[in-house]
Amino acid sequence: MLVRDLEDHKKWGKSPWERDLKEILDKGIIVLDKPAGPTSHQVTAWVKQILGAKKAGHSGTLDPGVTGVLPIMLNSSTKIVQGLLKSPKEYVGVMYLHGEVKKSKLMKVIKEFEGDIMQVPPAKSAVKRRSRKRTVYYFEVLEIKDRQVLFKTLVEAGTYIRKLCHDMGVALGVGANMKELRRTKAGPFTENTVVTLHELKEGWEIYKEKGDESFLKKLIRPVEEGLYGTPKVYVKSSAVSSITHGASLGVNGVAQCEESVKMGKMTAVFTQNGELVSFGNALRDSKAIVKDWDGDAVSTDRVILEKDVYPKTWKSSSKKSI
Repeated sequence: MLVRDLEDHKKWGKSPWERDLKEILDKGIIVLDKPAGPTSHQVTAWVKQILGAKKAGHSGTLDPGVTGVLPIMLNSSTKIVQGLLKSPKEYVGVMYLHGEVKKSKLMKVIKEFEGDIMQVPPAKSAVKRRSRKRTVYYFEVLEIKDRQVLFKTLVEAGTYIRKLCHDMGVALGVGANMKELRRTKAGPFTENTVVTLHELKEGWEIYKEKGDESFLKKLIRPVEEGLYGTPKVYVKSSAVSSITHGASLGVNGVAQCEESVKMGKMTAVFTQNGELVSFGNALRDSKAIVKDWDGDAVSTDRVILEKDVYPKTWKSSSKKSI
């Protein structure tokens, strides 16, 4: 973490974990354990209905038969959907081989599919069928029984595991298909944070019938957790209001900056209380943000924080950076 100019920041705002239920429902994420059967769109609609949310959006479609981690953003949190869509995904699944294959050959072919690969999306997909590069960070064989291969894999967003299994089968010369699949991780969210539709419904009913918010609060993650792995800049309290009105973040408004911030890459802007203010693209690298005395640090593409949480310290009505 690079420090530019720290200040007393506790006069305004609050930690995401101090929000009341209304704020949590507006800036919350449900990490749903998607069941087999319904589509991702259907379960998102059910979550929206259960909680009476105005908006809800999911991050990364799962086929109806696939289970596991499906982050669902509520209301204001839907603004970070695109950021989460780009996060790596981890899966555990079963690949069925259509013929006998020696383990040594299987492992050799699997190694050939790790790293950067070219993949054409399957016929039944929501994207254009053209060859595109994707990264398979690892493909680990957990167990082999008869022709069934239990595996765990971490892949770049947009990688089709069903197609990956098919292409491995072609390379092996016997054919293969994906038999079962469960997503175990999506960006920063893992199976340790999932909740079921039943738990969500139960939490809402307890709140409505008894006024007890405690159980429901435990089921909803703050929007900030969705950007856990995203490069971050922390700003002075005096800069927050200007950003919420659409101004870019100027270098003079920066308090701290993570070294991972790179020019042109998506960057999240946080208060020193840990609240997500906005996100956009870094306009210079972290070292320049800390050392420079003039110019913009991060563009303001989407604003999450309300305009009246921090005091207005700027006078001009124009959207200049601060």
